[in-house]
Amino acid sequence: MNNSISSPCSIGTNAHTYKLFEDLQVSITETDNPFGLPVACLFSMAARVNKKRSFLFVSKLLGKHIPVNPYTSLLSGAALALLIQKRLFPQFGETSEALLEQVLSGLRTPDQAKEAYLFLAAHKPRLPEPLLCIGFAETATALGHSVFNTFAGGASYMHTTREHIPQRSSLINFDEEHSHAVSHRCYALDPAFFSGGETVVLVDDEMTTGKTALNIIRDIQSKFPRKQYVIASLLDWRNADNEQQVRQLRQELDIDIQSVHLLKGLMGVAGSPQLEAGNALALTSNRTAAELVVLHHAEAAEQIKAVSVSSGGECNSAPYLKHTGRFGMQSAELEAADAGIHLLADWLKAYRGGSRALVMGTGEFMYMPMRIAAGMGEGISYQSTTRSPIYAANLPEYAVTSGYRYPSPEDEAVSHFIYNVTPGQYDEIFVLFERDMPPARVKPMLDILKQLAGKKVFAVFLTENVHGWETFDR
Repeated sequence: MNNSISSPCSIGTNAHTYKLFEDLQVSITETDNPFGLPVACLFSMAARVNKKRSFLFVSKLLGKHIPVNPYTSLLSGAALALLIQKRLFPQFGETSEALLEQVLSGLRTPDQAKEAYLFLAAHKPRLPEPLLCIGFAETATALGHSVFNTFAGGASYMHTTREHIPQRSSLINFDEEHSHAVSHRCYALDPAFFSGGETVVLVDDEMTTGKTALNIIRDIQSKFPRKQYVIASLLDWRNADNEQQVRQLRQELDIDIQSVHLLKGLMGVAGSPQLEAGNALALTSNRTAAELVVLHHAEAAEQIKAVSVSSGGECNSAPYLKHTGRFGMQSAELEAADAGIHLLADWLKAYRGGSRALVMGTGEFMYMPMRIAAGMGEGISYQSTTRSPIYAANLPEYAVTSGYRYPSPEDEAVSHFIYNVTPGQYDEIFVLFERDMPPARVKPMLDILKQLAGKKVFAVFLTENVHGWETFDR
């Protein structure tokens, strides 16, 4: 079988072809690339184990399936935020243009990513009118939070969730039709969170047909009507029919819908291979297991706040963290959240002993671990676990060369995956958990990480207390 991917960086062309397998080929044509970012800097390609969609644009910015410099990922959200500001408030064009150039320099040159992010953090723009940002689970929770965090004031944020919390009512409900996990929910501590008339910014890593965005707009308008929406994405593949659906919804609901992106284009797909995730996702390493260290920090946990929400069941009785945005956040809370993040980053940095470390978020819990990773010194990479089933194959230029499956600690019926980490690649792996979990539920994941880490695995629980680990055989 001939497996190859054509070079996506041909100078002077906006058309690219990716031959993943003999029976799967994806072609794209760029129609708008406002900053001239090479597509090879934005994504690579992989086959997806999903009957609804057989391929995946694997982002090099998100920190989900591919390890990234955490500052690079944070800057991708900032770039979208500044594009939104330019679109909605053109009177601030010069200010946002100067900041945007700094952000883009960091995206183009990874060595400048930290400097660019710190410059932006010191010069955050303040919104002249309020915005309500919504990040889509699972992959865009950190991206949406980064958009929200770019502004000094006037913004609010919530990310959608695939989790079901029986004790709380979801204010917004909608489906992502091509996904392996279709239902999205929005749980707000404040029942009036959506009741204002501010512009809603919908943030996703990729728009394929745009139906997900239209579904949530319909649900919001039926309950909390307003006049304007912005769809923000790193990649936008909507075709003429999809754009017509947007125009029809504008007219039907009498609203304005704008969009911003880092890359817009058209794609075509030929073939649909039949792939099994389990065939490629088995840990075969016989290395000596790395040492496991279990950590928690009561002072920092108090600072970043817990939300006493029980979702029922043995492993879901522990509280969530408020400052993830899962239950809604306001700009006024950013200072306190940042203080807790800096405290945690300094604390974990002291545990580093090698030159190469990986910080891992878990599932939808991405932004806070990403920010912590950014503060832990040089030689840090960041990525998150995911529930997305991708076919792993060790092929040149293929996006997912290794992968490992384990049952989710929150729900053993759901498989989660760790991609693109090879044994010994990192001296230490720090995996961060939002909530306390019974050790037996976390063990399958930690057993994999102990085979992957060179020296130590740190299981870090951002909670006041952890239970059961004192007697657990590590």
